[in-house]
Amino acid sequence: MTSLISPATSDRAAKVMLWVSASIAILTLLFILGYIVVQGIPVLTLSFLLESPRLSGAEGGILPAIVGTLCLMLVTLLSAVPIGIGAAIYLAEYAPEGAVTRIISFGVECLAGIPSIVIGLFGYAFLVIYLGFGFSIISGGLALMFMILPWVVRVSEESLKAVPGGLREASLALGATKWQTVSRVVLPSAVPGITTGVILGIGKAIGETAVIMFTAGSSLLMPASLFDPVRALPYHLYILASEGISDPMAYGSSVVLLVMVLVINLAAVAIQRHYGRHHVRN
Repeated sequence: MTSLISPATSDRAAKVMLWVSASIAILTLLFILGYIVVQGIPVLTLSFLLESPRLSGAEGGILPAIVGTLCLMLVTLLSAVPIGIGAAIYLAEYAPEGAVTRIISFGVECLAGIPSIVIGLFGYAFLVIYLGFGFSIISGGLALMFMILPWVVRVSEESLKAVPGGLREASLALGATKWQTVSRVVLPSAVPGITTGVILGIGKAIGETAVIMFTAGSSLLMPASLFDPVRALPYHLYILASEGISDPMAYGSSVVLLVMVLVINLAAVAIQRHYGRHHVRN
């Protein structure tokens, strides 16, 4: 049976539908971002960024929230990256094919699907109560580490597996040991992909509220140590908006959070380009 629509017509129709879909997605994103920025820009002053909040956040600034968020991300990075990359190296380079390896991989994938509220409750029970860390930066950072660890492991593992096998064989043929091959040949080649995984995980963690509210606390004071409670920026703007304290301050906090996420992603792009040029030269 001959089709009533010619291949050229169906091709044009498919292009139009795809263009419309992409345009709707982009316009929706621009509308959301534009609305937040327009509402939040009038609040963004130097005092807003450098002062502590007053009257539960209705006045003053958000400096403690910014510092607390950065401290949480630092703890998360320093704990998740070594563990995640180490697990990925084992799974990709050393683990033998078998039931145990499949069980480990399945467990990592299951951990990625756990709701953040469950991770928050676990962090509260284990880190805050059982280990006695209390509501603190260390509790919040480690809880966020539990959340992004599967992302780091899976993306790092796939990046390591994507490195051509010929590089491994050439290194071993030259007399390098297994670890020398992994650390000096395979791992540097996989850095762009690993960086992407880490940045995606941090981008997910930096906007998380459920985990932070159960582990990091809600202090508006400037933290003096990793064992002090903090109110991270996502939780701060959530309280400002949900409790009706100040919508303008909430929009201003949202803009700052968006800028932080943008800076993180730009840093990831810069790292990828740097290593890309490095390997092209070599």
